[in-house]
Amino acid sequence: MRRGKRPGWMLKIARERIDILFRMADREFAANPGRSHRYTELARNISMKYRVRIPREWRRRFCRRCYSFLKPGSNCTVRISGGKVNFRCHECGHIMRFPYIQEKKQKRRNKIESHTIKKGTDEQVTFGAHNKRGKGRSDRKSH
Repeated sequence: MRRGKRPGWMLKIARERIDILFRMADREFAANPGRSHRYTELARNISMKYRVRIPREWRRRFCRRCYSFLKPGSNCTVRISGGKVNFRCHECGHIMRFPYIQEKKQKRRNKIESHTIKKGTDEQVTFGAHNKRGKGRSDRKSH
């Protein structure tokens, strides 16, 4: 084992603990927001100590400035504008912006797949066919 490198079992336990702490923070928020913020702080400390990334589902659920747990509708506002999702923390006023491109692409893919399934066709759907007659640039005769 290299110096500073932790074994896999340790990292796995750290990821599990982070997930547990965030789930507890989500459950406790309505009754005790202070405890919820403390769980978020503990999860962050574990991720920094073991150099483990916080899962994407939880990464957007705490403020990057004051590190408080965010619950949309109660202590944060979520808006979509300009291809970004904006989370505004009501505790400190910090605005976090996350790109929305991947979600749009996935939604578009799902829509196309569901459309082809409804039709019952097994044809390959081509993207970027600009010519209505079905001929691409390579099929044209050059004069």
